[in-house]
Amino acid sequence: MTPTDISDPSYFHKVVDCQWACPAHTPVPEYIRLIAAGRYADAYMINWKSNVFPGILGRTCDRPCEPACRRGRVEDEPVAICRLKRAAADNKGDIKDRLPRPAQKKNGKRVALVGGGPASLTVARDLAPLGYSCVVFDGDPRSGGMMRSQIPKFRLPDSVIDEECNYILDLGVEFRGGARVDSLKALLAEGWDAVFVGSGAPRGRDLDIPGRAEAAKNIHIGIDWLSSVSFGHVTKIGKRVVVLGGGNTAMDCCRSARRLGGEQVDVVVRSGFEEMKASPWEKEDAQHEGIPIHNFLVPKEFTHEGGKLTGITFEKVKAEYDAKGRRKLVPAGEPDVHFPCDDVLVAVGQENAFPWIERDIGIDFDDKWDMPKVDDKTMQSSLPKVFFGGDAAFGPKNIIWAVAHGHEAAVSIDKFLNGEDVHDRPAPAVEMISQKMGIHEWSYDNDVALDERYKVPLRDKDQALKDIRAEVELGYDQLLAYKETQRCLNCDVQTVFATKLCIECDACVDICPMDCITFTMNGEEAELRTRLTAPAANLTQDLYVQGGLKTGRAMVKDEDVCLHCGLCAERCPTGAWDMQKFFLDMTYAGPQCRPPVRSAA
Repeated sequence: MTPTDISDPSYFHKVVDCQWACPAHTPVPEYIRLIAAGRYADAYMINWKSNVFPGILGRTCDRPCEPACRRGRVEDEPVAICRLKRAAADNKGDIKDRLPRPAQKKNGKRVALVGGGPASLTVARDLAPLGYSCVVFDGDPRSGGMMRSQIPKFRLPDSVIDEECNYILDLGVEFRGGARVDSLKALLAEGWDAVFVGSGAPRGRDLDIPGRAEAAKNIHIGIDWLSSVSFGHVTKIGKRVVVLGGGNTAMDCCRSARRLGGEQVDVVVRSGFEEMKASPWEKEDAQHEGIPIHNFLVPKEFTHEGGKLTGITFEKVKAEYDAKGRRKLVPAGEPDVHFPCDDVLVAVGQENAFPWIERDIGIDFDDKWDMPKVDDKTMQSSLPKVFFGGDAAFGPKNIIWAVAHGHEAAVSIDKFLNGEDVHDRPAPAVEMISQKMGIHEWSYDNDVALDERYKVPLRDKDQALKDIRAEVELGYDQLLAYKETQRCLNCDVQTVFATKLCIECDACVDICPMDCITFTMNGEEAELRTRLTAPAANLTQDLYVQGGLKTGRAMVKDEDVCLHCGLCAERCPTGAWDMQKFFLDMTYAGPQCRPPVRSAA
């Protein structure tokens, strides 16, 4: 194998698995260490720079970082990264003096942002301090988009949404609530220099099965129903409720129904339990509140009497797999099942709806999904001044993806309005700093705590079910947060090897608790992976290879199982191993993302 180029910004970034998995690339171990030190405001500001909504995401994020967490490779549960983010938000105090100030002078460029959700607000957050006049249009009276309208208050209180949205609006961003955009052509005619579309995926999928029209009064589209509940338009539901769907929206629907009078609430899903799209913790929360989940049932008919819903009939199915492992649901050959109910909530998916974007203004749409064609790096559409992000760009995902899209779109808009190529995007800045304080002493705590993951305290179930606005999760207090931080393995402190200092004593091999270091003859990667002390089976993570040793051997380290414990560096008699903290500074809109202006000679 070719020796590893550790100067490549992505190499050590990829080794910090949680940060690599986060769409916004939040430096997770860094803010966890700050929480451990009681520096909550500092931890919050690190989050605010990258993911913009720490208090919101600390309650609602889909947590792509946690399945990637290295802790999950040595025990069952990863570090509670998401809930530690909330701990930083809950304990930060007043951080307003640390936020950017509104631009003292506008630059004359006007940007319209359609939709008041996380994608648009992120774009505004990045552009407003640079002098852009940002105006956010939304049909709802208050900012937040789907964060406010579709996430139940028992998961995300309005006070948290207000606080973090206002941090952005207070940068000089104009919010026009109750101003629904019904025509992009008309908006463009107003002379905006750029338009960002962050309108989300506002339409819930329906079920076209017998009885749908006749029983329509008691059949509700999940996301619309949640929005009506959020804004107080709906305050009750029937005693027997069936929720159709296996995603997070379905979990929000069933838990909300329990709080609005549903005594028997059933979730019915066409797939198996493990294949449900809902996050594991969302399913656990629903079951904790006494809501059963029924799997492998496909709705056939809404039953009714005189136009009044009486229930749903389901066909039992089973999963079969072809030679390529593709699943197909086929009839199980068992009798149909009937669920009596008073109301049905349909949460079988969401889709984009762009009737307000005329097809003759230069924006290309694909044939398969009727979605705008959007560059996945620049977020630019085929009409150069129009950009997309969040669910409006690539379909339903989650808040953290919308934030990531917003950052990228802000870079593109800034470059576009400065006459630059939006594809010319500087790589993130990387810095490596040795943590060595003495010959075998380090400036970070490398003890591996043996504690299992700490559970987040919950409100008493009976109390929680009485009030739809009573937050269920109470969050970590400072002591629990500190204990949970100790489970982090400091994966951003990297093991860096210096060939010229190595005497090939193999002391690091002997002391490594994970058998991830091997000195051996080099070879092709596939073959080399089989010859390591512990075979490196995870092909998605790199091998760290350094050759040039006096014996002709190479040092090969499997980055997949390394715990970053630092024992190799402590044991090494020559200092060939060093522990170096990895810093990644992402590229955001502003002068740093544009080439320097050179003065005339």
